[in-house]
Amino acid sequence: MKFPLCPLVARQCLALALAVSLVLSTIPASASAYNAHPKLVVIIVIDQFRADYLERYRDQFPEGGFRLLLDHGANFTDCNFDYANTRTAPGHSTLFTGAYTNGHGIAANEWWDPTKKKMVTSVEDDSVKLVGVPDDAKTKSGASPHNLRADTLGDELKLATQGKSKVFSVSLKDRASVLPGGFAADGAYWIEPKSGGWITSTYYRPDLPKWAQDFNGSNRAAKYWDRDWKNNNGDVLRSTAHRKGKNGNDAGFYEVIGSTPFANEYELEFAKELVVYENLGAGQATDLLAISLSPNDILGHQVGPDSPEMAAMALALDRELADFFAFLGHQVGLADTWIALSADHGVSPLPDAAKKLRVPAANLGAGKLEEQINATLAAKFSPGHPASYMKFDYPMAWLDQDAFAAAHVKESEAETAVGEAMKQAGLLLDYFTKSQLAGGAAPNTPLGRKYLNSYSPEGGWYVMGVPQIYTVGSATGTDHASPFTYDTHVPLAFYGLPFRPGTYRTHAEPIDLAATLASLLGINAPTHSVGRVLTEALAPQNHGESSEVREPSAPRR
Repeated sequence: MKFPLCPLVARQCLALALAVSLVLSTIPASASAYNAHPKLVVIIVIDQFRADYLERYRDQFPEGGFRLLLDHGANFTDCNFDYANTRTAPGHSTLFTGAYTNGHGIAANEWWDPTKKKMVTSVEDDSVKLVGVPDDAKTKSGASPHNLRADTLGDELKLATQGKSKVFSVSLKDRASVLPGGFAADGAYWIEPKSGGWITSTYYRPDLPKWAQDFNGSNRAAKYWDRDWKNNNGDVLRSTAHRKGKNGNDAGFYEVIGSTPFANEYELEFAKELVVYENLGAGQATDLLAISLSPNDILGHQVGPDSPEMAAMALALDRELADFFAFLGHQVGLADTWIALSADHGVSPLPDAAKKLRVPAANLGAGKLEEQINATLAAKFSPGHPASYMKFDYPMAWLDQDAFAAAHVKESEAETAVGEAMKQAGLLLDYFTKSQLAGGAAPNTPLGRKYLNSYSPEGGWYVMGVPQIYTVGSATGTDHASPFTYDTHVPLAFYGLPFRPGTYRTHAEPIDLAATLASLLGINAPTHSVGRVLTEALAPQNHGESSEVREPSAPRR
């Protein structure tokens, strides 16, 4: 069994692995999941990582991290989601199913459940329980992919190899682990927010594997407390000192450490252990590991994409990825590994920063707006009787069907009333109701298509608003959830033997990731996949011939 490398020699080992991979000429060119060519596929999703970050900081990235993909892989610079609901759960579902929400069904991180009469999360499942949590949390609902309406790349890999392939996913967030893993994953792991311990649910297994128990038991999270996060100049950006949280109680791991690079380091530590102890890349069929890195999103909501902290986060992540890629080179071999990189969404600049440049922008403060809109609706449908008709997750509104039923208001009328109330309050450019989208009643325009692609039958009644540019629902900080490029433009890059290195400026979409990898592995694309195979980035290969990992070719335009 191989074990993780010492960080002190990680970069040297990566350089050696790259040097070897660049001259190898005995690797079979034909890929096939059925005979472990490649041995391992690793898909890295960076939460809230805009595509322009790769160009913005490229000159500051040394060899080994992002430059492994930028200099030695195929990098698509014009990759945009073609839908409007740019949130974490839909984004991860789209990347791994190769479909948009109208295919996979995940419209948001959470939605109103008309049966339970409350908001539920995209992965919440009462039929399963959490595993690895304190006793007082074992009665809480677990998490599973039961809301997905399409299968994933990992599911097709398991089906094609009759279960021989191993599929795992890891993230700080449950939704960013569960949804990429799909239905057939061998395991999906995320953290318990307070302690930082790794957990799962009984959907996957009745208890944590021994290696994960040992990881938690060694209290690896403790070393990240009470530390200063410094940039490359030695300036202190944040401290992980113990403190009180927003609710007055002691703040937990997710709240304090989650917005620093230490959380990425911690997650990649766990991923290394998973690769080693689950023997990924050592079987007779190709294995798949999905890693979603959450700290970029946690920090980005607070400070925006243009802050010194976000620059330092990108540079720190580059070093951490270099270390992880070196580990993969040692453990599996980079010549036997494919790596894909993308993100689940982008983010708006801080509205205050945009306004300084005379660009229209605003923080709305959705809590007060929800009260205002409910008051408007009550005045219309139940004068003198205040009621909560909707929950607001700007720019989406989730309607309480029972409240409208009590006022004898049907779905289409209710949704239109909510949309008009939001529009009249100056919150929206326009809106689309669930009833409209279900009937395909959207303009035959690029924007109309984005909203049709965002439709899901889940979540009861709802309204999808078209926001003003650079307008976010939070009272402070920033957000995503718009159809505009600052939210839709994400990286898409591949490293591995089949890919012709270079910069590709042809249009691509995140749905193309699953379609391309499935085609190269010789398996079916996911059930609802609508992506295309990115043939322009594939090296010409013939069955039985040999190939090599090439130096980057000249940029393609």
